[in-house]
Amino acid sequence: MINHPRILVIDDEPLMRISIVDALVAEGYEVKGVESGRGGLNLLTSDEYDVIITDLKLPEVDGIEILKAAIRYSPKAKVIMITAYGSVDTAVEAMKQGAYDYITKPFSMDELLIIVRRLIEFRRLEYENLQLREKIEEKYVFEGVIGNGSKMRDVFEKVKVVAETASTVLITGESGTGKELIANATHYNSPRRNNPFIKVSCAALPETLLEAELFGHEKGAFTGAIKQKKGRFELAERGTLFLDEIGEISPVIQVKLLRVLQFRQFERLGGTETLNADVRIICATQRDLKKEVQKGAFRDDLYYRLNVVPIHVPPLRERREDIMLLAYSFLRRFAAQNGKSIEGISPEARELLLNYPYPGNVRELEHAVERAVILGNSKDIQPADLPEDMLEFYTGGNKTAIKFSCSESLSKAIEDFEKGYIINALEGTKGNKTLAAEKLGISRKNLWEKCKYHGLGVKNQEPEVTP
Repeated sequence: MINHPRILVIDDEPLMRISIVDALVAEGYEVKGVESGRGGLNLLTSDEYDVIITDLKLPEVDGIEILKAAIRYSPKAKVIMITAYGSVDTAVEAMKQGAYDYITKPFSMDELLIIVRRLIEFRRLEYENLQLREKIEEKYVFEGVIGNGSKMRDVFEKVKVVAETASTVLITGESGTGKELIANATHYNSPRRNNPFIKVSCAALPETLLEAELFGHEKGAFTGAIKQKKGRFELAERGTLFLDEIGEISPVIQVKLLRVLQFRQFERLGGTETLNADVRIICATQRDLKKEVQKGAFRDDLYYRLNVVPIHVPPLRERREDIMLLAYSFLRRFAAQNGKSIEGISPEARELLLNYPYPGNVRELEHAVERAVILGNSKDIQPADLPEDMLEFYTGGNKTAIKFSCSESLSKAIEDFEKGYIINALEGTKGNKTLAAEKLGISRKNLWEKCKYHGLGVKNQEPEVTP
């Protein structure tokens, strides 16, 4: 955002120039005034301004030359022309050449300030739109595909190379590893980035619907086909078609897809017209297609057509060096989205995150951090904020003390804490109840009764009485 707009005022009339500068400074703007067009040119070529207010009639260098210099040296600046009534036609011509607005003499200072405020607001919106576009572009230029380990760096390098080509890409990896993000990065780093990027989840549609979605259909091709519909191949023309979970498609779809890859042609369902397909195909699957080929569930000729450039996304358990990098990225995003002031992750929560095996991969980590941000009420994420599945991997002390939350009754929390404390004492003495009782400051009989109460594997027999 433009927090301190910078304004340049060029006017050879001292009273006019000083009045304008003083009024703008009173508004909180950073203002510089200069008495000649030549001096204005020197400032334009050496510094940047958000707004330039210049008299149209100036000695040596006039307002039109100032406008041309601003467009050349400070293209983001907006120019306001000050003109006498008789020079309005020239001011209008200046607007055609790129000036933002003009004001005729005599004018009230409030009139000028309204124009400047409107211009500054316009510049602010322009800046915010630029920032938004940059964020949207960054989202697909490896933002979201976070990783600093060697395995992910290898993936990034392969994406950068293959993105520049038109080759078919097969992205493999477990569910939740970020295969779609890799597909996004491949398309948005390619020469086709400004053309359509169409996505299809092959697992979400039955065979008949998937066929119609991919290739389109003519009116009357089947019950309910009341008009012609373009398929995803047509919609993705000159762009990219992403086929997610390609391993789920039926043999019928496999044959039709193979033809498109071989000849770059297809027909709509119920149609006879052959259509060309200028489409780059990116596929993703969590299945091992080579094994599917061996089982006869997937065509070998289609597999080799798809597997031109394979990219394997490793599971999170194989890239543990990226866990905290990802966790902090998710933390910042969800804290901002939910208006939370959580800033970090406690050492205990960090241990949990690093020890957990993540069967759900990056997606599971993302959901865990989102939950922790929503439930957390301190400046750092705590173990109790994380899912209970993760708490089983805590090795830093009493799990039970970590597990209980304020939603439990006090008596239940005390029982859980006591049970955990006894377990720790028994573990510390390798099951020796006499030593554990001494450590806990209770009698052996009392310990035996508590173990029985908490179901800690004590046999149904009277304990030895220690005199």
